[in-house]
Amino acid sequence: MHTRKHFTRSLIPVFIFLFFAALLFQPASSWPKPVNMIPQSFSEIAKKAKSSVVNIRTVKISKRGGRVYRHFFGQPFGNNDMFNDFFEHFMGQGPSQDNKERSLGSGFIISSDGYIVTNNHVIEDADQITVKLVDEKEYDAEIVGTDATTDLALIKIDAEHLEPLKIGDSDSLEVGTWVVAIGSPFGLEQTVTAGIVSAKGRILGSGPYDDFIQTDASINPGNSGGPLLNLQGEVVGINTAIIASGQGIGFAIPTSLAKGIIAQLKDSGEVTRGWMGVAIQDITVELAEYYNIEEKDGVLVAKVYKDNPADKAGIKPGDIITAVDGKKVSMSRDLTSSVAGFGAGSRVKVTLIRDGREKNVYVKLAKRSESEPGAVYTDEGFDELGFQLTEIDQSNAEKYGYPSSAKGLVVTDIKPETKAADSGIRRGDLLLEVNHHRVENLKQYAQLISRTKKGDRLRFLFQRRNLIFAVGIVR
Repeated sequence: MHTRKHFTRSLIPVFIFLFFAALLFQPASSWPKPVNMIPQSFSEIAKKAKSSVVNIRTVKISKRGGRVYRHFFGQPFGNNDMFNDFFEHFMGQGPSQDNKERSLGSGFIISSDGYIVTNNHVIEDADQITVKLVDEKEYDAEIVGTDATTDLALIKIDAEHLEPLKIGDSDSLEVGTWVVAIGSPFGLEQTVTAGIVSAKGRILGSGPYDDFIQTDASINPGNSGGPLLNLQGEVVGINTAIIASGQGIGFAIPTSLAKGIIAQLKDSGEVTRGWMGVAIQDITVELAEYYNIEEKDGVLVAKVYKDNPADKAGIKPGDIITAVDGKKVSMSRDLTSSVAGFGAGSRVKVTLIRDGREKNVYVKLAKRSESEPGAVYTDEGFDELGFQLTEIDQSNAEKYGYPSSAKGLVVTDIKPETKAADSGIRRGDLLLEVNHHRVENLKQYAQLISRTKKGDRLRFLFQRRNLIFAVGIVR
């Protein structure tokens, strides 16, 4: 017995040796692939792109009286030039003094003949736009077109033989991929920073087409409008926003959204967005089970607006849209941004599931008009403030505790983390007036909202059971 135990113990080192030998001599193809955690250098990307990235300086001129003149006198003599000249000559505080507001930003060249992409907020309302190239040459730029909704702008300088950047595919980006940002943070031209894609599809609440790339590559004031590049030196995003307290969190507009906008600006100087005329919602687990869908990808058509493109193409409530022109639709905002990327009049293939069978329909998109009944709504059924409204009728009046004679719009849902959610309004509240105008249907509501601009304060009059109250919301 003792001899057998001794023999067994003596074999243990042999077994250990054989185990590690098997690991050591296994085929190389079965080994885990090495991961290059950090690229050896970003210098080649920087060298390749530097001649295509520009510095943009703008000047906005506003007329206003001098501080002392305005404070003490206002304009006591109206437009009397004699008295105004007196104050300007002797006090240096005349009623009409130019006030110049200056700002800095970045941009990048997309064609050899001088077309440059930047952010709308970089050049918005500018009276003078100066573009400085890497060789120190400066050019006056003219605005070709802008799109405030996506914060994109296209400008042009009178130059030739420039080196454009190649536009890449932002859809192929993966979280964790290395990216490089180039721009003029704080006016420091040709600054190169690197980081990774932290997230995709970020919604910041800036508009219905939010779909930002989040990155930890350092982006600061002055980087706006500059390119976000992949390791092949291709533009995959346009740097546009930062969170001041976010410790280096930056956001870029993906090229998948920007390409169509830029093309429209170049062709016509403006953007017309496609409109299908449907209200949709995401597929829940329960809906997937009800419609016998294996995956939750796709969006459910909740409503089809009469005589709109989707109605004319034969799309029906209950259809599940899974793709637009071959591009997969996983959730509501995928459909919103995809359709908006096509111009009015475009004919797109819509793939949908009806009664368990897949089919394709072709929709000729119309122009999204603010005067249309559903135009203030995103395709998720919420308006830009975050309200979901419906016209009150006998059935929902009883449900929410209003008399059958009540008129107005009932709040049926509120989108979280929106202006509507912060306003204190609840489901079941009845909207009576907007800016002191009676509202009885969605078309009136759309028209009243479209008469205002971003930043205007909207005044709403609501009823909650027997209580009447007012709410102010900045658009």
